[in-house]
Amino acid sequence: MKLHDRKPDIENLYKVLRREEPDRPTLFELFMNLPLYERLAGRKLAGDTPLDSLRLVVEAYTAAGYDYATAHGSDFRFDSKRHREKNTISLNEGFVITDEESFERYPWPDASDFDYSRLEGIRPFLPDGMKLMVMGPGGVLENVITLTGYDNLCIMLYDNPGLAAAIFNKVGKCILSYYEIALGFDTVGLLMSNDDWGFKHQTFLSPADMRKYVFPWHKKYADLAHSRKIPALLHSCGYFGDVMDDTIDFMGFDGKHSYEDAILPVEDSYERWHSRIAILGGIDVDFIIKHSEEEITARCRAMIKRGEGRGGYALGTGNSVPEFVPQDHFIALLKAALEY
Repeated sequence: MKLHDRKPDIENLYKVLRREEPDRPTLFELFMNLPLYERLAGRKLAGDTPLDSLRLVVEAYTAAGYDYATAHGSDFRFDSKRHREKNTISLNEGFVITDEESFERYPWPDASDFDYSRLEGIRPFLPDGMKLMVMGPGGVLENVITLTGYDNLCIMLYDNPGLAAAIFNKVGKCILSYYEIALGFDTVGLLMSNDDWGFKHQTFLSPADMRKYVFPWHKKYADLAHSRKIPALLHSCGYFGDVMDDTIDFMGFDGKHSYEDAILPVEDSYERWHSRIAILGGIDVDFIIKHSEEEITARCRAMIKRGEGRGGYALGTGNSVPEFVPQDHFIALLKAALEY
C-alpha cells in the first residue's frame, strides 16, 4: 500500500525521545494486527516462522511511514493456565502459584533457552535508517498477576509479603535476562517495557507497593537500555497520575505510551509532562473507532501542531490497533502525519 515516499530515519524518533522537535511529524505505535500488516505491506504473510512474521511487520511499518518496527526478541514467556486465545480474560483466571510449594514447583523459564535469531535474521530486510523496538513478554506486574491471580496477589501482599516479593523478584530477573540477550543485537535500537499498571481510577496495587515490588525492576530495564546507549520506553495502560513522577524521576524512562480520554486525554498529558518525558501516541482508540476520518484527521493534526516548536511528541493511537479498529480510520491517522 503506497502512502508516502519517506525513508525510515530512527533519528526522528530519537529526537522525540530527547524531547526535541523531529525533522518531520513522527509516528509511534506499539503494535497493529495481521490483516492491517498485510494491507500495509501489500502481501499476505508467507511462511510460519518468527522471521517470516517479523519481515511482514517490518514491511508494514516501513510502508506506513515509521522509523522503527516492533519485535519480540524471542518466544520467551511465563506459562500459566490462562486461556490466551480469548479476547477477554479475567485477572483472576489461570493462576498457578498460591504458596511456597507451588512457587518452588513452577517451571521457571530460562531466557537463554529461547531462540533470538530473528533479531539477526531480519538484518537483510531491515531498511537503512530503521531499528527494531523490542517488547517484553509482558511486564513484571502483568506476569505476576497471571501467575498468582489478581485477588490472590492482593491477599498475598498482606498475608505473605515474603512470597510475593520472591515472585516479583523471580519474574523481574527472568525478564531482565530476556532484555539483556535481545539488546545484544545491533538491529535493536529501542527497549519497550510493556506492563499495564492500573484501572481507570487507580493503580492495580497501592503506589507504595508499586514502588516496593514493581518499579525497581523497571528501573533496571531502563538502566540496561541506557547502558547500551539506546532509549527506554514504557507502555502502561490505566491510571498513572500518582506514579508519573516515579516513571520519570526514578525509573528514568524516555517516553510514555498509552493514554485514554476517560483517564487523561493526551492533549492534557502533553501539557503536563512533555517537558519531562516524551509523550507517545495517545489518540484514544475508542475515538478512532467512533469518529469519522475527517474528525480523526483534525484531532491528529491539532496534536501535531501542539508539539510544534516544543517537541517530545509522536503521533499514534492511545494503545494499539486491534482488528476491530476500522482500517481506514487508522490510515486517516497515518495520513495526518504523512501529509501534514
